[in-house]
Order: sequence, then structure tokens, then C-alpha cells
Amino acid sequence: MDALERATLWVPVLLWGGLIFVLSSIPDLATGLGLADLVVRKIAHFIEYAVLGALLFRAIGREPVAFVLGALYAATDEIHQAFVPGRLGSPLDWLIDTAGAAAGVLVLARFR
Repeated sequence: MDALERATLWVPVLLWGGLIFVLSSIPDLATGLGLADLVVRKIAHFIEYAVLGALLFRAIGREPVAFVLGALYAATDEIHQAFVPGRLGSPLDWLIDTAGAAAGVLVLARFR
């Protein structure tokens, strides 16, 4: 595999991971909509990690490795959020993120 092929596989992973990092750096994403806001944010967690899981699987081609990397990135994301004012590092969010990564890996693996 040449450098261009590697870049084609890994640049989207890095850009998406960077976007997740930037969003996690925002002190407060609440909209003030109460329970609806909470549900929307949890769904967003799931979707953003489903995309990451799919991108990781696309780059790596091995389901277990892509899943583990997605789960590890989710853990680092929650640790990062623990240091952002107005944010919390949450084990529940890690589970949601990890479930999203698993879904992304599985969906892409099934349709590939």
C-alpha cells in the first residue's frame, strides 16, 4: 500500500477524531431543552462514534481492532472532558460511545 492509499484511509479517521476532540472541548453544549436536550446529546454521542467505528474499520479492515481503538478513543475523550469546564467525563457516555463504535464497525463490516 502506498502513501496515498494510506492517507485516503487514515486522513478521514484523523479528521473525524479531531472533530470529536474539538466538540469535547466546548464547555457547554446544552440547549436548555431539558430531557430532549439530554436525549439528543446521547444520540449524537452514539452517531459520532458510529462514524468513527466505521472509519476505523475502513482503515484497518479488522473488526476487533477497529472496535478496540474506537472504545479506547472514547475513553480518552471522556477523560479529556473531565478537564473541560462545564463538562463531565461519564462512564455512561463511554458506554454509549463504545456502543456507537461497535455499531459503526458492524454495519460497515456487513455491507462491505
